[in-house]
Amino acid sequence: MLAWLLAAVASAPAAAAPRPAADFAELPFIEGPVLSPDGKNYAAKLAVKGEFIFAVVPLDGSAPRLSRVGSLDLNWWRWVDDNWLVVGVGDTKPIASEDWYFRRAVAVSADTKTIRMLEPRGGTGQNADDVLWTSTATGETPRLLLAAQQSIYFDDPGFYPSVVEFDLAKGTQRTVVRPVNGVSNWFADPQGVVRMGIGYLADGRSSRLLYRAQPSEGFRTIDRADTRKRTTLTAPALFLPEPGKALAFHDDDKGFTTLYEFDLTTQTLGKPVIGVPDYDLARVTVARGEARLLGVAVETTRPEIRWTDPDLATLQAEVDKSVGAGRHATVISMSRNQQRLIIHVGTPAEPGRYYAMDRGEGVMRPIGHVAMKFKKPLHPVRTVRYTARDGVSISAVVTEPVGKPARAPLIVMPHGGPFARDTEGWDWWAQFLADRGYVVIQPNYRGSSGFGTAFTQLGEGQWGLAMQDDLDDAVAWAGREGVADAARACIVGASYGGYAAMRAAQRGGKPYRCAVSYAGVSDLPRLRRYDSQFLLGGVRSDWLARQAPDLRLVSPLNYPEQVSLPLLLVHGKLDKRVPVDQSRAMASRLRKLGKDVTYIEQPLADHHFSRAEDRLQFLEAMEAFLKVHNPA
Repeated sequence: MLAWLLAAVASAPAAAAPRPAADFAELPFIEGPVLSPDGKNYAAKLAVKGEFIFAVVPLDGSAPRLSRVGSLDLNWWRWVDDNWLVVGVGDTKPIASEDWYFRRAVAVSADTKTIRMLEPRGGTGQNADDVLWTSTATGETPRLLLAAQQSIYFDDPGFYPSVVEFDLAKGTQRTVVRPVNGVSNWFADPQGVVRMGIGYLADGRSSRLLYRAQPSEGFRTIDRADTRKRTTLTAPALFLPEPGKALAFHDDDKGFTTLYEFDLTTQTLGKPVIGVPDYDLARVTVARGEARLLGVAVETTRPEIRWTDPDLATLQAEVDKSVGAGRHATVISMSRNQQRLIIHVGTPAEPGRYYAMDRGEGVMRPIGHVAMKFKKPLHPVRTVRYTARDGVSISAVVTEPVGKPARAPLIVMPHGGPFARDTEGWDWWAQFLADRGYVVIQPNYRGSSGFGTAFTQLGEGQWGLAMQDDLDDAVAWAGREGVADAARACIVGASYGGYAAMRAAQRGGKPYRCAVSYAGVSDLPRLRRYDSQFLLGGVRSDWLARQAPDLRLVSPLNYPEQVSLPLLLVHGKLDKRVPVDQSRAMASRLRKLGKDVTYIEQPLADHHFSRAEDRLQFLEAMEAFLKVHNPA
């Protein structure tokens, strides 16, 4: 039995005075912890003075080793061995009057004293951070395989990536696969053999699958697809030890993503390995350095791992029992031998804590709160379903203020993506709004991910149309069910959610009193042109073009005279996903027409609220705006 060091589950608090906005704006103290193979250290982003810094943190209690990367984005990180990590970074650079986003991989020693950009001889192009494989055997020299472009120019041989092996300890490199015309993605097996590649035409629409069974063989084409014909290629999620065998994700007969056995040479599916009824699987969890499946990640009403490994399934059951009813325990990372783990414990109403677990000792020790100011549950969260006007069943996450009145005001908060979804989990926006007295509903409108192919396809061609109706129908449902006052509703969102807020303001306004957009899109054709500059941009461009019969007709920028709601626009100047011009242009046109618009441009903000100062400014501006137009 586990020796449990957690305090007892706190009861839900009574209604209290609103907490300071700064408490909600505070960055997570720890983000993305990943254990070293020996389980003695973890790598993560730590919040230091309101900004994220990459760090390696020893679990023996000694001081964290910090590593600053300046203005570069920290996109991901993973261990190569106990002494070396590889970190993915990114930044924009001006190319021919456009800002291009460049990706790089950086080797970082565990003591953070050595930092080395991994650049193939001959230079690097736009994308140079695709790590295919890392050496994981104990005592083996720290090596990795990196697929990287060496040129940004289409007619250069290095435009398509080569695969280079780097020895991090020695600082040496060697090319193991040279560029193949059209091949932009390579795949390696757990032994470090590049086995498969996916090749595209320049626009990314037509593709082919290349495969070899042995490193001594040449690559041969075994399958083809075309996005315009809605055909796709099946790539392995895990290469198995048996030659020519793998595991791959594919839809089952009901259209839900399931994990199957897969024959690489014949491109045929075998038996299903695991699936979850009514939900799509997201990714596999694999033993470090082994071709062995441990489990699969899935989002039901909350993110979880369904373990296929019996030992880990038993461990999960023990931990779940120990943390108590109502709390969720999620394995975040494991050591090589799976004896040391980092586990997050929390609820949708509290951000929770990270714990380091040593299975040999049978204890879990806290290593840090996600949010230091919230150590008890705040406002309750639940999942509901409502029926849209055309009969489609929509899942939604509802956060209700503790002690709320019978007819509290409502905030509709659509997620970004839109190929994404909301689940029951700590959400600092939703909790802040609930703390101010608002009921918050987050609809997983048609087109959201995770609910099967048929539901996703319902959103195709429906940007600003039926997808928008789903949001409006959430207001009607909340009113009918007595959850909130449908006559006192506003819409708040970011990215695609920001687009939906602007579209609501422009599309007649009802049933809302106001709209708030953070980093929203106002001009869809312009976003399509922006996306097309990237490698394989034709795929994204084709997809975006299918999202409405005419993108111009559902772009709020083209109809500013129709905007009938007070509108708050906030956008970061350093946004690398949705250019700030999308909000600048919208604000400018609305001001010229004398519309009720407030525009705030944050000079150091990005698309992801990476600075506490920007979060706080946004929360305070939103609170003041709502007090005027939809007071609680």
